[in-house]
Amino acid sequence: MAITEGAKKAHRASLRKRVFNVRRSRTLKDEVRETRDLITAGDVKGAQEKLPTAYKAIDKAAKRGIIKPNTASRKKSQLARAIAKKEGK
Repeated sequence: MAITEGAKKAHRASLRKRVFNVRRSRTLKDEVRETRDLITAGDVKGAQEKLPTAYKAIDKAAKRGIIKPNTASRKKSQLARAIAKKEGK
């Protein structure tokens, strides 16, 4: 448990920030999952339309430090590659 006033204040701030971080993380996971579901269902057109929102969620998560920049790049690349693979079939 925090002892000093500064530590108590930092803990309160971290609890407030956690709410936003959890929300951003949940949005990221939901958007990526929905896009992947569309890809596996074979709905390439729908997946392409969903891709910008997934990119937006990934970029925002990386900007806030929820995920690392290389992880964000990898996720975006994997989504784009999966869509391209389905288009090729």
